[in-house]
Amino acid sequence: MPRIGFDQELRKLQDQILGLGSEVEENLVKVVDALRQRDVIQARRLIQADVAINERRIQIGMGAMTLIATQQPMARDMRTIAAVLEIVGELERIHDYVKGIGKITLMLNENGGPAGELLRNMPEMAQQTARMLHKALTAFAERSADIAREVPRDDTIVDNLYKQVYREIIDYVTHNPQEIERANLLEWVAHNLERAADRTTNICEWVVYMIDGTYVEMDSEVEAPPELRP
Repeated sequence: MPRIGFDQELRKLQDQILGLGSEVEENLVKVVDALRQRDVIQARRLIQADVAINERRIQIGMGAMTLIATQQPMARDMRTIAAVLEIVGELERIHDYVKGIGKITLMLNENGGPAGELLRNMPEMAQQTARMLHKALTAFAERSADIAREVPRDDTIVDNLYKQVYREIIDYVTHNPQEIERANLLEWVAHNLERAADRTTNICEWVVYMIDGTYVEMDSEVEAPPELRP
């Protein structure tokens, strides 16, 4: 394959990553809206959408492996291909959290729906995580290590919202012990959103590697409090 053909195929992979990432970003917000509105039809759609997300992850991965097998990529190209393989995996895992929230929506609806007061911070968690992902994808598209390094700082907002939700759930269960099962499901919703933000940070690590050739972990506060960081 001539170099121009190789560049076109590499660009195609990058475009596929951006298309997949855009859908995952939208679905993060949609699934929490479905939870709030007890929209089981939308929840089922988002659960089913995960099948196509998985298939696209495989297609992108196979495309990347084909380029490695049929070409002799330069070091810079290899970094881009490695980043594509890792980023598509992170996007697929983020959508697993979307699917999980969709399933929780169905479970809660069968048991009277969620406790409304515990959903107060969920939309902002979803929106902030989606904003982080959008920014990470922008860094990937623009090959900007500076933008990628900004994103993990935004994770503090998601972490703080998660802590607030967790405190509210503990307080709610203390006063309503009979609601522990429903409250536990909502805690899993918040946990999924917090993990989605962490996966977005992982994407930024690979964007920086793609550009600079150096892989550096961008720890979040939840993974390592400031006093325990090296």
